Amino acid sequence: MNPQIPTSMEQENTAIRVRGLQKSYLKLHVLKGVDFDVASGSIFALLGSHGAGKTTIVRILATLLKPDEGTASVNGFDLLSQPARVRESISLTGQFAAVDEILTGRENLVMIAKLRRVENPRRVADDLLERFGLADAVGRRVSAYSGGLRRRLDIDLSLIGDPRISFLDEPPDGPDPVARIEGS
Repeated sequence: MNPQIPTSMEQENTAIRVRGLQKSYLKLHVLKGVDFDVASGSIFALLGSHGAGKTTIVRILATLLKPDEGTASVNGFDLLSQPARVRESISLTGQFAAVDEILTGRENLVMIAKLRRVENPRRVADDLLERFGLADAVGRRVSAYSGGLRRRLDIDLSLIGDPRISFLDEPPDGPDPVARIEGS
């Protein structure tokens, strides 16, 4: 069996497959032939220093950026030929909380649940608020939340609709994990 060609069983158990991914910005080569697989049901982390290309990989896998070369699939959908199918099956929480500060936390969750056509959006919102320790902040506008509460709400938003894959781009606030380890 050729190790380069996945069997149908391997494809079924692979949530993300990346082969030869390359991306450059002018003369700066950010990604140089990146290869990896992520098994379905697993937790996978990209670790590296600032500027190593982690966010670029996440943006490519979320179809926000096109690779210069290489192939990738997410949930069995090809990034380039099936981007809408990829986007339907994922959620993305970026480096900065993407929440509406004028609304309350609950209103943010209900709005996203309605946009994703989730059954009983209010119940879904209340469940997530309780599950992530935001029930005390339910009636306050997000503009009054601390940075940590905003981040938790942002992660809650990404979980609405039970996406098969959730991309978290730098979920902890502050320096990247490698910098934290090196600084201690």
